[in-house]
Amino acid sequence: MVAAVDSEVARILDKSLSGGEVTVEEGTRLFDADGSALLAIMATADELRKRTNGDAVSYVINRNINFTNVCIKRCGFCAFSRDHRQEEGYFLPLNEIVRRAREAAELGATEVCVQAGLPPKMEGSLYIDLTRELKAELPKMHIHGFSPEEVLYGAIRSKCSIEDYLLGLKAAGVGSLPGTSAEILNQEVRDRIAAGRITVEQWTEVIKTAHKVGIPTTSTIMFGHIETNAHRAAHLAYLRNIQKETGGFTEFVPLSFVHEEAPMFADAVAKSRAEGDTDEMRPGATGAEVIKMHAIARIMLHGWIDNIQCSWVKEGPKLAQVLLSAGCNDVGGTLMNESISTSAGASYGQLVPPSELRRWIRDIDRVPVQRDTLYNVLHSFETEPLEPEALDLVKADASERFGSFAELIKLDEWRYSGQRAPSLSGPTWVEIKRGS
Repeated sequence: MVAAVDSEVARILDKSLSGGEVTVEEGTRLFDADGSALLAIMATADELRKRTNGDAVSYVINRNINFTNVCIKRCGFCAFSRDHRQEEGYFLPLNEIVRRAREAAELGATEVCVQAGLPPKMEGSLYIDLTRELKAELPKMHIHGFSPEEVLYGAIRSKCSIEDYLLGLKAAGVGSLPGTSAEILNQEVRDRIAAGRITVEQWTEVIKTAHKVGIPTTSTIMFGHIETNAHRAAHLAYLRNIQKETGGFTEFVPLSFVHEEAPMFADAVAKSRAEGDTDEMRPGATGAEVIKMHAIARIMLHGWIDNIQCSWVKEGPKLAQVLLSAGCNDVGGTLMNESISTSAGASYGQLVPPSELRRWIRDIDRVPVQRDTLYNVLHSFETEPLEPEALDLVKADASERFGSFAELIKLDEWRYSGQRAPSLSGPTWVEIKRGS
């Protein structure tokens, strides 16, 4: 298999299968490869996946709670955020945030993922206070909350160190941090796609400090915009080096750029039309690039980060199944609500019940495993349950029950009005729908 491809690619893949560490230059060469070499890369990644994870493919029952879209940052790839002066800014009241978490628990969720925009003049203790309220209501719920950008903002607003703020989050009940806001860990690229966003140095400080104080994190990449193959390989090596030092990453999640509603893509198209230039901004990754990103992540991170997740929200179920044969061992979560990718144009819905995730997994002859956020196995499904689960029963009316981002930004009841923290109470989603 390997001998049929370019000799340099074959050498790199053989090195990986023999336990060698793939360098940035070698990783770049793999990203440059195509044709039959892509199949060899997939096969190598799949073999390393099998050595590490066997035939188990995991998922988590979770809910996303994006409690505000008002943000002081204007990131070029983000279609979710709104300026505080815009009419479509919202801020969920505290009782609705807690209600969503309680509803998730009643539907079998073991995790709520809490992330949002950065509202101006925010109360510095907001994230800590919110975590404390959620844990008081649901002490067993895992709070997977607050990106490095949010942690930095909370620390700045609280006028304290990043470490002290993280210790406050941990004491309040945060169980892990999403490793988002990484995008590409190259400052030149970051300055072009999101000027003023958290720097590489600051992101690294938050992540390493979180690991130091005992808060594990995920790790991510956003690709398919202006970055090069060398940037992608360097990003993977950067994460690998952090993991060697701290051991705090639980997973790696490649996130392909969703361009349809992204401001920077619209700006690039407008500039091209006006000036006749060909811009280097790409409309997201190709299918082959998505496969290579996941497969090469498995190859470069092998021995350090065991779990490679594919995002069904961004890639859809069919490509997700392909990715499970290209190094991935996890399909993520049920989500219930998903606002950030869908606002940018992702079109694969906001809820997939566990039975459907298991069907995708069984379709490729793997064993579905329900896990918690930290990859502890909760249940291995050698056979399918006879009785439907709670989320299966609400699938048909999910949009009505959970609402959508398009509805959310139109609601007067939750309109942002300059608050520095969510109001303590207000009409819940159930009450709003009942009155409509």
